[in-house]
Parts: sequence; structure tokens; C-alpha cells
Amino acid sequence: QVEVVESGGGSVQAGGSLRLSCVASGNNYKRICMAWFRQAPGKAREGVATINSVDSTNVADSVKGRFTISIDNAKNTLYLQMNSLKPEDTAMYYCAAGQGLCLLAPYVYNYWGQGTQVTVSS
Repeated sequence: QVEVVESGGGSVQAGGSLRLSCVASGNNYKRICMAWFRQAPGKAREGVATINSVDSTNVADSVKGRFTISIDNAKNTLYLQMNSLKPEDTAMYYCAAGQGLCLLAPYVYNYWGQGTQVTVSS
């Protein structure tokens, strides 16, 4: 079993920054792909960014240039640095881990955290 735990959400004014963290752990867990998703009320879950086993990243067009995904392998911790936040970035943010293709699509990920809320006010 793999456990995924996010932290770092909160409330911020537009233009501000937040950094989310995520740790995935478990017996025999080997990182293939990790990702951040978000889901606003009444909307579908949206892929934000991915990072694969060789630390190549992919970021959704909606956040490109503002959000950065990274990983500290020594700490086994995934990060999402979010700058220049906008009210439309308000959502529950989820960390996901998978061992298949590294896509911005929820269905390829086996393991999910409980989510951390990000609220951006105007």
C-alpha cells in the first residue's frame, strides 16, 4: 500500500505565492510518475503538472510560467511552487502517484492524497 500526503495549502491574495508539498511512501514503492491535480467545485479534476522518474516535467498551459513542479529525492518530497496566483486557481489540490505513463490525466494514477485547499482572493 502506498500512502500519499499533501500539505501547504491555504488562503492568499491574488498575486501571492504558495508552495505545496507531498510525500509518497509505502512498501516497495518506486517512483515512476508523480503529479499534481486540482478540482474546483462543480468542475472536473484538472491536471496541473507531472514529473517522471528522470525528473522531466510537464506543466499545464493554464499554469505555465507561474507554477513549477519539482522533487527533492533526498527527502522523497514533491513540491508545487505556485506564483502569481489568480482567483481561478482556487481549488482542492491533489497529489498523485502512478507507475504507468506520466500524463495529465487522472485515470493513470493509482494513489491519491486527501487534498489540500488553495483559496485565492481578489
